[in-house]
Amino acid sequence: MIQKWLKWLKVLPAAIFAVMTLAGCENYVVLQPKGPVAKTEYDLIVFTSLVCLGIILVVFALLFYIIWRYRDKPDNKAPYQPEWDDNKTLEIVWWSIPIVICLILGYSTAKTTYALAKGTGLHDSNKQAVTIQATSLDWKWLFTYPDDKVASVNEVVIPAGVPVKFELTSDAPMNSFWVPSLGGQIYTMPGMSMGLYLKADKPGVYYGSGANFSGEGFAHMKFKVIAKPENEYKQWVAQVKKSSPALTEKGYETLSKPGLTDKAFYSSYPNGLFEKIVKKNGGDFYKMHHMDTYKTHPDFGKDSEKDENGGSEMNMDMSH
Repeated sequence: MIQKWLKWLKVLPAAIFAVMTLAGCENYVVLQPKGPVAKTEYDLIVFTSLVCLGIILVVFALLFYIIWRYRDKPDNKAPYQPEWDDNKTLEIVWWSIPIVICLILGYSTAKTTYALAKGTGLHDSNKQAVTIQATSLDWKWLFTYPDDKVASVNEVVIPAGVPVKFELTSDAPMNSFWVPSLGGQIYTMPGMSMGLYLKADKPGVYYGSGANFSGEGFAHMKFKVIAKPENEYKQWVAQVKKSSPALTEKGYETLSKPGLTDKAFYSSYPNGLFEKIVKKNGGDFYKMHHMDTYKTHPDFGKDSEKDENGGSEMNMDMSH
């Protein structure tokens, strides 16, 4: 038995070296954070991995020790105790340790998750968060900018160094919005409006993708996230307003039908489009728990009040 374990121990360094060498063949963007959200999640991954590694090392150390210490020997004088069945002290120890480990991992994960959900730590300056609404379709992504009144498809431009609050929904099967260099993924679901804060430290182009199987064209649901300096971002908005066509109600109907499309930009889009998509699929945009910030917005409730009075209901037949 000992010789067998020694044989495996000789192979272990070679296996570790092979894994480390092959790891350099891939660009693991998840482990290369480019923003504070991704960095926080990376630190959590590292912390969790170290805790798990510590557990593995202790368990294997105890395993080898027990095999060696309690091996059968010719001079074994250990007492024979056929009636022995438990040891309260040992049971308390070996049940307490995993409970404490689970509490540590659970607390750190929950604390980090709730902080990121609220955007804690991103508002370290006087810069107001930019809101971008993302809608997953078959099989493309529609991004609308409620602050700037422009829209884009399969490409989203954000200001570098500024918090971005993504509001996400789906007008197709459930999907998952993921920009691994900037943060974790979150699902987009019909009738629901989910929230996700991201922030890019520096200008750059980042990979984004739908990370949930959603049918025939799901592999093509990729998009670019382009982070520009604030002045260039404002120039981009002005350029889109000047040179791009408007997204009309009929245009959205066509866009929302299953199929692939290239990137596109729109100088405007129908008022309340995102909210209408949420309501159309059975949700209530203004009652979503993560939309509490809208209650303090000066325009909060105006659209819904107008809808009740029949004044601003957008006539959109978006069924398909």
